[in-house]
Amino acid sequence: MNSQIIKSVREKTPLIHHLTNQVVMNFTANGLLAFGGAPVMAKAEEEAEDMASIADGLLINIGTLTANDLDAMILAGKKANEKGIPVVLDPVGVAATTFRTAAVKQILKEVKPTAIKGNAGELAYLADIPWQTKGVESIGDGNAEEIAQRVAKAYETTAVVTGKTDIICTGESCILNHTGHPTLAKVTGAGCLLGSILTACLTTDDPIEEQALTAVQFYGLAASHAAASPSVNGSGTFVAPFIDALSLEVEQLEGK
Repeated sequence: MNSQIIKSVREKTPLIHHLTNQVVMNFTANGLLAFGGAPVMAKAEEEAEDMASIADGLLINIGTLTANDLDAMILAGKKANEKGIPVVLDPVGVAATTFRTAAVKQILKEVKPTAIKGNAGELAYLADIPWQTKGVESIGDGNAEEIAQRVAKAYETTAVVTGKTDIICTGESCILNHTGHPTLAKVTGAGCLLGSILTACLTTDDPIEEQALTAVQFYGLAASHAAASPSVNGSGTFVAPFIDALSLEVEQLEGK
């Protein structure tokens, strides 16, 4: 992990414009604040471009997508591309409905993401690889590295496949991350908040592989740290210590 990336985020406090889903807004905002970023949740079409123009990064998450949301996402994404700030696309449940599929295709046609983050099922769909899903959840099994490579090449981006092992790929080679804790899978919005943390890390001046790896490593270590708290008895009591852990220094999470 590149701890300097964490320090840089906290020194800069980047403003991250979230066009994200309604289920996770509060959790995402509090998590990013703890980590060191500044969240804004402006989803109105009328202000999407203006907000993107003053932001340091943009997260597009289609979890509770509506037609109006899609228009705002594209307006903000185009402005972010024009401005040269990072754009992270989280294609939540892209294979679940024809509306979601068409929406993601339109976003990818008009906006160039710096990174595409999702579970194996979501990115497998974008890579045209058969994979079993259930709603927005990935329940299949297969070669996730191949999925990451195909997405990275097809969309000329950085692919981040999340799961028990996270996979980051910018082309031919992939980087694996093994930090994390299974309780994250029981918390609604855990993957969505990771998208926010990833966007914040992409605002530094470091190589993108280091930025993405640092984001998933730090997130996983924070989860393990929280899960080890004596007060944690399940996913409900996990959430508060987890948000607290996102504010810690790397050395504290590593137990040094």
